[in-house]
Amino acid sequence: MADKQFDRSTQDLGNILNLGHVNVCISDQRLATCYYITGLGLTRDPFLNTGAGNMWVNVGMSQFHLPSGQPDVLRGVTGLVVPDRAVLLERLTQMRKPLEGTKFDFRENNDCVETVCPWGNRINVHAPDETRFGRIVLGMPYIEFDVRLGTADRIARFYRDVMGALATVMESADVRKACVQVGEKQYWYFHETDEPEKPYDRHHAQIYIANFSGPYRRLKELGLLTAEVNDHEYRFKDVVDLDTREVLFTVEHEVRSQTHPLYGRPLVNRNPAQSNRNYKPGHDSMSWAMA
Repeated sequence: MADKQFDRSTQDLGNILNLGHVNVCISDQRLATCYYITGLGLTRDPFLNTGAGNMWVNVGMSQFHLPSGQPDVLRGVTGLVVPDRAVLLERLTQMRKPLEGTKFDFRENNDCVETVCPWGNRINVHAPDETRFGRIVLGMPYIEFDVRLGTADRIARFYRDVMGALATVMESADVRKACVQVGEKQYWYFHETDEPEKPYDRHHAQIYIANFSGPYRRLKELGLLTAEVNDHEYRFKDVVDLDTREVLFTVEHEVRSQTHPLYGRPLVNRNPAQSNRNYKPGHDSMSWAMA
């Protein structure tokens, strides 16, 4: 039998293994339930942070963390994949009345359903697409941050040289952005825009990395570490030009090791199509990936 040839580089991840969660504060768990659980069809984690002070919402292998407080707005767009666009639109339509008076909105385009949470966070919801999102049927394939013109190349270099990530620059007629791989078919995009830069609040995004100490040493040399949390976690906020130390973008990075107790924790993902009226035994949960 002839040997089959494979392009092994297509399976490389770089040092960043998984986009774990996005954390934004909210002011009302009832509104968050209407939007994230009932509207988007996601699942509140049944085991951790089930009280009124924080809300963890599962989406495939990733999560939203929604602690109570002054609401945060991520400077960009979070991308999700969920099955069945038609049913998603029905659920979102039903949330018009419960979320009246908030910033909630949605509209459909050819690429996705553009939604806005009750506090102004933009979340684009896509249908599964194996070419674009791999096996993901339910998940968080990307965050696209808005950054200043002329920063994409230097941002990509920062993630390559400091974090050991796979990072390139994508360019088309009217779009230029750094593309940083943060998991299997998961990416952070840094999209250049001439819009005025909005002030940073307290939101953060969490990643798991394989080489934990190498980036730590480099961040410490650059004076960028902001928190020594524990054996398994540290944090930093600023992405900088490695030559001039100019701050290119600010978002808190929660960096966890593969030895973190929560790494690889199985997340419960319910099937939002189930109801008491059309209940099918054995269909309560949903797989996040294609076979």
